[in-house]
Amino acid sequence: MSASLTLASLPVDVFLMFAVFCRVGAMFMTAPAFGDFSLSPRLRLAAALAVTAALAPVTAPLYPNWAQSGGVGIMGGIIIGEVLAGAFLGLAARLMMSALNVAGQIIAFQMGLSLAQIFDPTQELQGAIVGGFLAILGTTMIFVTDLHHMLLAAIRDSYVLMAPGSLPRFGDMSTVMVETLSSAFSLGLRLSAPFVLFGLVFYVGAGVLNRLMPQAQVFFMLMPANLGLGLMLLMLTVGLMMTVFLEQFEAFLAQFLV
Repeated sequence: MSASLTLASLPVDVFLMFAVFCRVGAMFMTAPAFGDFSLSPRLRLAAALAVTAALAPVTAPLYPNWAQSGGVGIMGGIIIGEVLAGAFLGLAARLMMSALNVAGQIIAFQMGLSLAQIFDPTQELQGAIVGGFLAILGTTMIFVTDLHHMLLAAIRDSYVLMAPGSLPRFGDMSTVMVETLSSAFSLGLRLSAPFVLFGLVFYVGAGVLNRLMPQAQVFFMLMPANLGLGLMLLMLTVGLMMTVFLEQFEAFLAQFLV
């Protein structure tokens, strides 16, 4: 006696699984590490489908009973809410990640490398070579230290913070985005603080030397020294910068966990 497989016999409703995929997929498209341009779209899609398959049986009871009985309009509204929730988590994490780009731009300016541009795969645009290096290093360290697990935990706990079927809290979302942008800029400035101090001391010393030797092209002669000392300082401080960034990134993701 052969048994036929129908949609009703599946453990999770197809619409609910698609709704979960919309939230997870939106997060995977916008989040750092998972949504980087350098990653293959097929890998991102496969990872999003795998996470959806793991979350769907757990999160299906959290969806309201009227999710499908309300018609196409109600289902469309739920899908839009799921996309907004996932995109909010991913964009907030990417904003925090931009602290490395801010630090890289300031460091490159102090070292005289502001015109040395390179394609940054994390931002999908041209940026300072130091900023691209720090962004790629930060993405690598997120995977090495298993912080990407906290991103997955955040999408899991988002069903408690942003329940399916409820109206998006645009006020709270905008507040979090503004505070995250402010924190990212502040963190980027703090990460580059040694280079700001180095640039201040170096250029003040070069200005004094130029006054003592007006005939010599002091700034032209000191540019190689500025670059060499800046690279040496970067070598000495990059470990500390990554440690501080990872601690702040972990604290940022912890606010989305329940």
